[in-house]
Amino acid sequence: MEALGTALLLGLYALLYYYLGVATRCRNAVSLRGKTVLITGGNTGIGKATAVDLARRGARVILACRNKARGESAVYDIRRESGNSEVILMILDLGNLNSVRAFVQSFLKSEPRLDILINNAGVVKGGQTIDDFNQSFQVNHLAHFLLTHLLLDRLKPCAPSRVVIAASNMHFFGKIDFRTIYKPVEGMWQAVRSYSNSKLANIVHVRELANRLERTNVTCYAVHPGFVQAKITHSHPRWVAWLLRTIKPFLRDGKTGAQTIIYCATEEGIERLSGRYFVDCQPKVPSPPACDDLMAEKLWEFNEMLLGLTTSDRKGQMRRLG
Repeated sequence: MEALGTALLLGLYALLYYYLGVATRCRNAVSLRGKTVLITGGNTGIGKATAVDLARRGARVILACRNKARGESAVYDIRRESGNSEVILMILDLGNLNSVRAFVQSFLKSEPRLDILINNAGVVKGGQTIDDFNQSFQVNHLAHFLLTHLLLDRLKPCAPSRVVIAASNMHFFGKIDFRTIYKPVEGMWQAVRSYSNSKLANIVHVRELANRLERTNVTCYAVHPGFVQAKITHSHPRWVAWLLRTIKPFLRDGKTGAQTIIYCATEEGIERLSGRYFVDCQPKVPSPPACDDLMAEKLWEFNEMLLGLTTSDRKGQMRRLG
């Protein structure tokens, strides 16, 4: 019995390691000299590892970060690791839609090119933003939708150009309910649910974006980076911190988690797969709601309405979309 128990534990360990920790590496050597890349949340984890790789390829890399001190520290590290001095910090707070608009104005004035936009930043957090929206919905999806929308006129003249959005397999637990998805929530379980909803919205956004960018030579991809090690903060309940420590050996580090983002940003010949969802450097079929074209169109219209990008009556839109 003891031998059987040991075998089962080893088998469980192997399964967890295989499904959570093992990842395909991006092996292309595509040069990005003369290209400009913008990465949100590029000061830590997956975003920072992505920035290092793309800077090594010769790209001008712009980190869009909320915290100036952490952003400056990341810029120093990335320049040192990549040997590329063309790594720049610009301040962006995705929890404030006015910050997104101000960031874009500053970017368009200072940067003549944008070849690759990587929407990487994300949170699992309850409460509401300064704009009164659900934290996860705004930071992970709505603010990135606005950022992408406002930068399309810079991406199009630089085509072939790309948009890469960090989604998650957690989208399988998500749901898009237009009556509630944008509303603030409290508590860990509700925050996780909102995160899952926002990741589903990411994939649906990419699907509709690809349709609207057809024949522009701007392509877009949603990515599951794998389950990546996260910093344990005091804001987590004690049991969550314990769980994160327990499974940490099975989780990917930032460099491993960045591989599919790097692949979708650089791999040649995947343009025909625009709008698709990628896992471990391969296109995968997401959940059925993520493949719903009608849902994708409705979400686009819903985003525009929330952001004031259309003149449609808000209440009328809410009734129709709900």
